[in-house]
Amino acid sequence: MSARLAVEAATVRFDATVALDGVDLQVEPGETVVVLGASGSGKSTLLRSIAGLQSMDEGRVLLDGADVTSLPAHRRGIGMMFQDHALFPHLDVGGNVAFGPRMARMAPRTIGERVAGLLEMVGLPQSARRAVQTLSGGEQQRVALARALAADPAVLLLDEPLGALDRPLRERLMGELRGLFARLEVTVVAVTHDLSESFALADRLVVLHEGRVLQAGAPAEVWARPTTAQVAALLGLRNVLDLRGRAGDASPWGDLGPASRGAAAVLVRPEGVRFDPSGPVEARVEEVTFVGSLTRVRCSLAGGPDLEAHVAGADAPAPGSVVRLRIDPEAAVSLRP
Repeated sequence: MSARLAVEAATVRFDATVALDGVDLQVEPGETVVVLGASGSGKSTLLRSIAGLQSMDEGRVLLDGADVTSLPAHRRGIGMMFQDHALFPHLDVGGNVAFGPRMARMAPRTIGERVAGLLEMVGLPQSARRAVQTLSGGEQQRVALARALAADPAVLLLDEPLGALDRPLRERLMGELRGLFARLEVTVVAVTHDLSESFALADRLVVLHEGRVLQAGAPAEVWARPTTAQVAALLGLRNVLDLRGRAGDASPWGDLGPASRGAAAVLVRPEGVRFDPSGPVEARVEEVTFVGSLTRVRCSLAGGPDLEAHVAGADAPAPGSVVRLRIDPEAAVSLRP
């Protein structure tokens, strides 16, 4: 049965370093929330604090309104899948999956049925007697997930769940995980630094930076309207112009429309950078990178930071060429400091 998870004002300090700085997090029953952040942002510390593996200096953790902050990890009803999977090498696949139910003193028959059902669910039927050392990376990930689910947790925590896998396998498992969570109706909190992974898994995205939540919302909403330059950077959006100290609405990128009026900074989405012979801005093409369905073009400008444009391959100018640019004002987004 899934539970409502609430984290209130979570604060964790390691000597002079503040790993979490008053973090609030609400996760509804059956919802998947993904915490996106760079290394050192505090996302793994947040997960360990929810699980009860890291004590907090301030704040509390609640499940369905009940304060579990003082409970040890094994009494919280929370399952956790670790980044390195952390399978027990002395146990076979079935022994790993059965570990939680055995610790909960479930009946042997119930344990056997649960192990078989979970291995079937994660696509590893008839694998209970396999040694974990014989498993591929993807198979280890599936066993670790089955083990985390075996004790029927109210909340499932995933620490970089797909980070150790190669890209084709990661992309396939992203869709499988999303479907599995929906079928189980389990409450999930996952942390990752990978943008595509976070968008594929999340019902709601939380952006964490230096121990603080910068923005939260539906993935499409966060992608379309990042609120700060830090959020834009984490989303891989590079076209950010600091407007502080500039006279009026002066911009080396030309007219940016209403988004630049009174803003501290402005983001220009790369698909809004247009190559136009009559455009008001002259630029030099420094780099052209083919990335599948589109081509990234990096241009340098006199008096301003570089601009990145995304265009169809046939429309990409040659490296070293001089071009003229025009910004679509609809692609400009105001940013807070």
